[in-house]
Amino acid sequence: MANLDDIDKAILNRIQSNFPIAERPYLLLADEFGITENEIITRVRRMKEDGIIRRIGGNFAPEKLGFVSTLCAGRVPPDKLEHFTRTVNSFAGVTHNYLRKNTYNIWFTIIAPSRKCINGNLSEIEEKSGIKGILNLPATAVYKIRAHFKL
Repeated sequence: MANLDDIDKAILNRIQSNFPIAERPYLLLADEFGITENEIITRVRRMKEDGIIRRIGGNFAPEKLGFVSTLCAGRVPPDKLEHFTRTVNSFAGVTHNYLRKNTYNIWFTIIAPSRKCINGNLSEIEEKSGIKGILNLPATAVYKIRAHFKL
């Protein structure tokens, strides 16, 4: 495992599902692990730069806030992949964007206040990217599992 010591592993175990909600969350973690706040911040920053931590942020259940989501797929030629993904990622409601080995090779999810807004965003993505025929597969039921990886 990528040069992680026991403290790094403990930090990852703690923050992946139970990040402290506080004015100074890293200070709380520092007290918990018996190190300085600066050391926690340095370690988290290093793990983010190394790609071990993808992001730190909240997740919310869109439907509980009155939002809707959809899974989308596009058939994107290799020479347009970078432009297409940059276009998709420029929309605030995009939560995932993945390359797959398939005819539909780019899959992404997008969240918005309404289906009308999602449809408008998808039309705009098609227009800006030049990729037509994006599949729009709205969520009809949501099944969430807790993904917590003990290190």
